[in-house]
Amino acid sequence: MTPTVKAILANYESDNPGVKANLARILMQGRLGGTGKLIILPVDQGFEHGPARSFAINPPAYDPHYHFQLAIDAGLSAYAAPLGMIEAGAATFAGQVPTILKVNSSNSWATNINQALTGSVEDALRLGCAAIGFTIYPGADDVFDMMEEIQQMSAEAKSVGIATVIWSYPRGGKLSKKGELALDVGAYAAHMATLLGAHIIKVKLPSDHIEQDDAKKAYEGFDSSTQAKRVAHVVQSCFDGRRIVVFSGGAAKGADAVYQDARDIRDGGGHGSIIGRNTFQRPRAEALAMLDKLVGIYTGEEA
Repeated sequence: MTPTVKAILANYESDNPGVKANLARILMQGRLGGTGKLIILPVDQGFEHGPARSFAINPPAYDPHYHFQLAIDAGLSAYAAPLGMIEAGAATFAGQVPTILKVNSSNSWATNINQALTGSVEDALRLGCAAIGFTIYPGADDVFDMMEEIQQMSAEAKSVGIATVIWSYPRGGKLSKKGELALDVGAYAAHMATLLGAHIIKVKLPSDHIEQDDAKKAYEGFDSSTQAKRVAHVVQSCFDGRRIVVFSGGAAKGADAVYQDARDIRDGGGHGSIIGRNTFQRPRAEALAMLDKLVGIYTGEEA
């Protein structure tokens, strides 16, 4: 284990050896192992958007084994997916890449802003997962129920040595569409996930918009002119960098934009990317080339 990883693990003062071992599995895995940086492949879009919208553009991606193999061949830090996807490759790929079981999910037909429980800590333990993943929607009317659910699930996971990743996506309530990506809102959402006991916090890259009237005075004079500076503020909001913060790749976009996002995450002190559609919706060779360049950006080998 590298000094960098030891220093990160030292920030988790209440956790048992099992949790720290599973965090170390992720931090020491693949081509970024030991650097303190992560790239995680998340494939939960089938639940959220449907199979055709997720995989028709690259038909081999309908096969769960495709995603396991992509994460392994690219030398990624972990693979995150719902129950059925992980079950479909659990034996074939056991021990080859750390897995994160996404334990709640929604679908594109639902009218309320919430997610159903679709996996359990018991499933994660049975499948050898390093962590559970859970989405909360700060701003939604049902967010308090979601907070109570993850508090209980996270406590159970910690008791058996499994780490917790929280996807914190502001949505609903008084938030405008523009406000969902606002700097103040994103930092607040990341802080909520931290307060809920997440070991790894996943958020979207923020814009320079300030949404909350009550927060505008606090941001007077704050320089949010670059994405790297906004990333640094989100990381600061997660206990001044004492928690691992990764940023979503978001909707499919051009390769140059993906690379610039990674540079800004790196330069802002973020711990890495959790990037799905921007890789698995590309042909395998293109996806591997993109992930290779992203690794180089995070290691500093690429400008």
